[in-house]
Amino acid sequence: MATTIRRSASATWQGGGKDGQGALTTQSGTLRDTPYSAVARFGEGRGTNPEELIAAAHAGCFTMALAFRLSGAGHVPESLRTEARVTMEQEAAGGGWRIAAVVLSLRARAPGVPEDDFRRLAEGAKATCPVSRLLNAAISLEATLE
Repeated sequence: MATTIRRSASATWQGGGKDGQGALTTQSGTLRDTPYSAVARFGEGRGTNPEELIAAAHAGCFTMALAFRLSGAGHVPESLRTEARVTMEQEAAGGGWRIAAVVLSLRARAPGVPEDDFRRLAEGAKATCPVSRLLNAAISLEATLE
């Protein structure tokens, strides 16, 4: 029987789309009534936004997946640092918005891993981490082994 893991988060919202505001809370309590709004999403307002949270989730998921892959290949990493940059684009003629691309920028220290093995393991982690598999976007990887 397959293992099932469930996690949850909730959102509240008051007011209109443009001038309203909301709060996000996660099951773990890491986010608790964390503000979000259209100004934070489409401008530089205070608070978080869904795309920033997707970037954090993707960076975390990919980095953990790579740590498992490297360790499984006998190369426990000293450090893995990933930045995920999410690009959101508005579709033509007043259409909605979509996440079009994610760039994962990785800097890794993993002594003894050959460059070819590192690239293969990193690409495998990119392709198979659950967040990559969820997103319908072009996902690219810039990986540097230090």
